Amino acid sequence: MVLKIKLIMKLIKFEHTIFALPFAYLGAVMAAQGIPAIGKIVWITLAMVGARSAAMAWNRLTDWKVDAVNPRTEDRILPQNLLSKAEVILFIIGSLGLLLVAAWQLNPLAFKLSPLAVFLLIFYSYTKHFTWLCHLVLGLTLGMAPLGSWIGVTGSLSLPPVLVGAAVMFWVAGFDIIYSIQDYEFDFNYGLYSIPVRFGPQKALRITVIFHVLTFLLLITVGYYLSLNWLYAVGIIIVGILLYIENSLVKKDFEKIKFAFFNINSVVSITIFIFTLMDYLLT
Repeated sequence: MVLKIKLIMKLIKFEHTIFALPFAYLGAVMAAQGIPAIGKIVWITLAMVGARSAAMAWNRLTDWKVDAVNPRTEDRILPQNLLSKAEVILFIIGSLGLLLVAAWQLNPLAFKLSPLAVFLLIFYSYTKHFTWLCHLVLGLTLGMAPLGSWIGVTGSLSLPPVLVGAAVMFWVAGFDIIYSIQDYEFDFNYGLYSIPVRFGPQKALRITVIFHVLTFLLLITVGYYLSLNWLYAVGIIIVGILLYIENSLVKKDFEKIKFAFFNINSVVSITIFIFTLMDYLLT
């Protein structure tokens, strides 16, 4: 059982939850204008874990044949038959069940909108087979995190979490473009769609810069709209610097893609959350 759990965690790259979870907490902090009730934090966390786990497992399940012939991914769990497809399907059902239960516990609006979240989580896995806009669809699914947590806390929808969600969408789409450059030749030959395949790696990097500039501007707009103070501004400046470093590193050396993808992006999400929380608590 312990081995199975370890394999599941490896299958879904559980450590990458760090990209989305801080933004879910960010939406909750903005909604509560401080620290939300502990019950809200718990259910938002469980909803996020369920949503992301289901999405990643479904992606691995639907793409296992592609992964098996891609030299970069041929050693993943399903191509190596380390888990059965039935086991993965059961895990997906359990993860979606966790998402729905958590949404039910948060409030009626969160539960009513949960089927839309499930649809987007499932839909993304197919987009790379027919549109180069797949990066934006992935960004949209992660952009639901602050939107969903705001709804979870307030039971209503407002403009600020929509703007944060849009910022997350462009941020994720940008670093997903960078990540997909690793598979440029394979995707081109296999007939998969991506912005690097459509426009070439160098133009794709320029598109990434545009997306990350939009992320920066949207986060500034959120701060202005919510009348946040200097600590939030410091956090945004740090995020801007990190995004600049990420794009500069990859532009100079594609070998830095993995470092830029995980190390820098994990700091981006944590930074904006911490400085926003401090802004509410200390200013």
